[in-house]
Amino acid sequence: MGLGTSGNFAVLGGEAVTNTGPTTMGMDLGVWPGSSITGFPPGLVNAPGTTHTTDSVAQLAQSDLTTAYDNAAGRPLNATTTSDLVGLTLPGGVYAGTDKSPLSLSGTLVLDGGGDPSTVFIFQTDSTLITGSSSTVSLINGAQECNVFWQVGSSATLGTGSVFVGNILALTSITVTTGVTVHGRALARTGAVTLDTDTFSAPTCDLTPPTSDSTSPPTSPPTSSVTPPSTSPGGNSDTDLGPDVRRPAYTG
Repeated sequence: MGLGTSGNFAVLGGEAVTNTGPTTMGMDLGVWPGSSITGFPPGLVNAPGTTHTTDSVAQLAQSDLTTAYDNAAGRPLNATTTSDLVGLTLPGGVYAGTDKSPLSLSGTLVLDGGGDPSTVFIFQTDSTLITGSSSTVSLINGAQECNVFWQVGSSATLGTGSVFVGNILALTSITVTTGVTVHGRALARTGAVTLDTDTFSAPTCDLTPPTSDSTSPPTSPPTSSVTPPSTSPGGNSDTDLGPDVRRPAYTG
C-alpha cells in the first residue's frame, strides 16, 4: 500500500511533535499545519533524514498521509479478530475487531508472510490502538516491516519498552512511551506525536515487486479466536499495493 511522500518520514505530526530524551531516527521528522517541534536535541534526526517544520514538504506529506489513511480505512475486511491481538498468528490480509472496535496488544502478535515478501497486513480500528509494556510484533516467513499498516481512527499509544512493527496512520495523535523500538513510522494527521527516548528504524523491505494484490483472502484461517467476516471478503482493485521502496538506502 502506497504512502506517497509521507513514507519519507519516521515521525509526522499534525499539531506538534514533542520529544523527551535521546530519541533517534534515520528518516524525516515533520509537522504540518502545526509549527511546534520540541526536544531535538536531545533527540537526533540522523542522515539521510531531515526536519521539516510547517514547510511545503511536510504539507505534501500530510496530504499523502490523508490519501493513504483513506485507502487503508476503505479496504474490505478479510477477517474479524479479537480486540486484543495477543497470541494470534495471522497471514496477510485486512483485519479489524468486531465493529472496528479498539485494538490492543498485551503480548506477542505474529505476522506470517507465507513465503511471499509482498504480503500486506492492514489493521483497522475506528477507535484507539494501545500496546502494552514489553509487547512485541514479530514477523515470520518473509513478512516485511514496510508492508504492515495500522489505520487508527482516533489515537495510538505504544507501551513502555515495546517492540512495534509497521506504519501507524492515526487520525488524531500518537504517543510513543519510554524506550519503544519502532520498525516503521508514526504518522498523525491532526494531533501531536509524543516521544520519549525511542528508537525508530526505517522499515526493511524486500525490493522484489509484487505480481498481484497480496491482501486477497487468507488461504488458511488465522489461529486463535479469529472469525471470518459475514460476507465474502473482496479483493482490491487498485494498484498501489506492494513494498514501500522509495527510500531503499535507509537501514535505520
